[in-house]
Amino acid sequence: MPSMQITGSGNVSICVQFEGNPCINSSKFTYKENPVINDIRPKKSHISGGRIITVEGKQFELVQQVSMVVQNFGKEITNCMVQSNTQITCPSPAASDVTAHEPAVVDFYINGVLYEADTSFDQRPVVYRKDAYTYKTFGLEYHHDPQFFAAKKEKWIKHYRGDPLALLIHKEPDDLELSQEEYKVKTGPFPCQIVIVKDKEIHCTVNDSLNTDQSQLPVIVHVGKFNQTIATVHFGGSETAIIVSIVICSILLLLSVVALFVFCTKSQRAERHWKKTLLQMDEMESQIREEIRKGFAELQTDMTDLTKELNRSQGIPFLEYKDFVTRTFFPTTSCEIQARCMQPVYENCAPKMYPNKECQPLLLNEWKIPENGRSNVEEGITLFSTLLSNKHFLITFVHALEQQKDFAVRDRCNLASLLTIALHGKLEYYTSIMKDLLVDLIDASASKNPKLMLRRTESVVEKMLTNWMSICMYSYLKETVGEPFFLLLCAIKQQINKGSIDAITGKARYTLNEEWLLRENIEAKPVQNLNVSFQGCGMDSLTVRVMDTDTIYQVKEKILEAFYKNTPFSQRPKVEDVDLEWFASGNDNRILRDLDNTSVLEDGRKKLNTALHYKIPDGASLAMSLKDKRDNTLGRVKDLDTEKYFHLVIPTDDLAETKKPLRQSQRKKVLPEIYLTRLLSTKGTLQKFLDDLFKAILGVPPENPPVAIKYFFDFLEEQAEKRGITDPDTLHIWKTNSLLLRFWVNILKNPQFVFDIDKSDHMDACLSVIAQAFIDACSLSDLQLGKDSPTNKLLYAKEIPEYKKAVQTFYKQIQEMTPLSEQEMNAHLAEDSWKYRNEFNTNFAITETYKYAKKYRSQIGNALEANATTKRTQLQHKFEQVFALMEDNIYECCSEA
Repeated sequence: MPSMQITGSGNVSICVQFEGNPCINSSKFTYKENPVINDIRPKKSHISGGRIITVEGKQFELVQQVSMVVQNFGKEITNCMVQSNTQITCPSPAASDVTAHEPAVVDFYINGVLYEADTSFDQRPVVYRKDAYTYKTFGLEYHHDPQFFAAKKEKWIKHYRGDPLALLIHKEPDDLELSQEEYKVKTGPFPCQIVIVKDKEIHCTVNDSLNTDQSQLPVIVHVGKFNQTIATVHFGGSETAIIVSIVICSILLLLSVVALFVFCTKSQRAERHWKKTLLQMDEMESQIREEIRKGFAELQTDMTDLTKELNRSQGIPFLEYKDFVTRTFFPTTSCEIQARCMQPVYENCAPKMYPNKECQPLLLNEWKIPENGRSNVEEGITLFSTLLSNKHFLITFVHALEQQKDFAVRDRCNLASLLTIALHGKLEYYTSIMKDLLVDLIDASASKNPKLMLRRTESVVEKMLTNWMSICMYSYLKETVGEPFFLLLCAIKQQINKGSIDAITGKARYTLNEEWLLRENIEAKPVQNLNVSFQGCGMDSLTVRVMDTDTIYQVKEKILEAFYKNTPFSQRPKVEDVDLEWFASGNDNRILRDLDNTSVLEDGRKKLNTALHYKIPDGASLAMSLKDKRDNTLGRVKDLDTEKYFHLVIPTDDLAETKKPLRQSQRKKVLPEIYLTRLLSTKGTLQKFLDDLFKAILGVPPENPPVAIKYFFDFLEEQAEKRGITDPDTLHIWKTNSLLLRFWVNILKNPQFVFDIDKSDHMDACLSVIAQAFIDACSLSDLQLGKDSPTNKLLYAKEIPEYKKAVQTFYKQIQEMTPLSEQEMNAHLAEDSWKYRNEFNTNFAITETYKYAKKYRSQIGNALEANATTKRTQLQHKFEQVFALMEDNIYECCSEA
């Protein structure tokens, strides 16, 4: 029927018109007033819904269909029931969340029409006031679902069949104000009659016997649509329980009798061993006390001694830029070249390194080309260099190579380093290529897990980033971080040398690494004031201090260290190239060796000769001289066979341990743990030097700010913003992976990349602990450490929180720096390019890059053809011209280079 505006109710005449014909069958029709909703109660519901909401009003007799909807929060529409002319009941809809500050708006649809209050008949909608907000409609507050649990929070309720079941259910406090009728409790299919409902407790009983074949039934609490299983009722027979109880009691009684008998028989034996045990404990306590006392005394005195012994005025042996770049770009290759090609020739007791130039083509300024085909090769290299200077070609070239399955990670790193050398004179262009490739990498990572980006070096651009960081950070590393880093290395070496060091195993009394800790109480006494001269070298005699447990090889090392303290390691004689002679008395002199006919034999192994073996006294006179011919019979001490030789400790096996007396075997297993206190002693001695290093790495000096880092971090933030990445943890991880873990950890582990020094295996082990502490400081997750955690992580656990704060402060300071424009950054890069313009053989790097182009010629050509830009500029044609010029000459060229 059509709607009509009337006042009150009344009868009207109606008729039906069909196709313009006059009205027919006129009759009377009665209109009545619209339904009016005055209020709803209750005004609260839980988010699962189903609570009965009573709607009060009038004129409901003509209502045929009513539904209830909650705006914004509601997940469904619920249908209501008309109970009378003045009352309707509706189940509350389920909600997506709780209402925070104001009730959710409730709408009603009566006969399919949205109900709106008719104010013309003084039927004003109900007004709700809460927290100073006014709502001119009906509101419903949503709260969390009520939570229940059984008494004592037990999950299993034991019950015997036939007995009445009474349940005590605890309820968490809430604001729903539920009535007793709104709770329903069931044990399986059996209802539990609710007796009492308090604020926090519900008492219910199951009066009927629980006749079921099931062995267990769930206890479920229902509130509206919300159901919660709080416990499970297990059924058992009372007779069985009695029998089980009797059996258990009998067993316990029997065990008690047996235990009493055993106790009585062993009490006398325990008494006999009591005094012996006390003596063992007193002995162990005395050893622990003595070791801790020594460690504490050393900790107090070592810092002062070490500061006095370190020569801060000596020059720091920094590597030249070209050597630093070669070692960081090609770490494996540079080490092989150093070992194979750098042969010392001694002049005035100092080795002069004369490398074979063919072994280091990247460091040459000249590039030899045979006369046969010179013009073609030069033209081909020039053309290929021009192609590499084309951004579209180079990016397509890199992507094409990375798509090849046999293009391994080592090839990718090698290609990245070759490109860095080839483009070193155009660092602005190199930086733009790196940024474009990084954008592609970020796009690929953002669709998966962006936090994993730059975590490893598995792509060309990641190695390019490592090289870029090395170039840009060299000056900062040399001017700001170099000194504290070198002092830390000197301190580590000095501290290790203050105690005994096993020359074969490398284990030492003082170390940071548990695996390299000498877990024996080897008493080492210093041999003071050794007067040593270096014959034939024109050097003044020196006074040297060694330990009586030092092998002759170790004594030579310390003497060479004293003579060449201010000399880079590569310019010092090698230990294998010198002899040491002792003038005992008068004409009695002898050459000291690690092994000779006086060496002692123990357990089938020869012991290396030491200063104590030769009984060298304080103030002895020694002479060092260069050998006429190197003696290769012994080789390096640490490479000796441990089955034939030993220094301080004879290696033991489990079979030999089992044959020892019980007391000695137990002491062998327990006592070595005492020496872990030496790790703390070494750490405390080195702590100041380590703090100074971390402060330099994580600082932003105003006189020398790291502008490259600011530029790159701004680039990362810009890329994150473009992709809608707002998680601060993601940006933290990107920055950490690109700088701290990619560059600084590599430097911390490899000081030979920066300094001309000798990194021993023991030094490497200590630096790995320091690097691990640095890595932990960069992590966002908290360290979960316990008594079983490795000592290498426990050692700096106390300092890690402070280091974490330093990392966060460093990132904040970089962010607050004045942004660099592209022009300013390009000026810095151009300056670096000009400063080191003649350091590398770029033609050789281009030729090596050409080898990859030749190997994957067809794949690269197809990629150039598939790219619209490279195809339009005919780069594929120019690429083929390179092969036409160089195809017959490349191998001959490379062999001559």
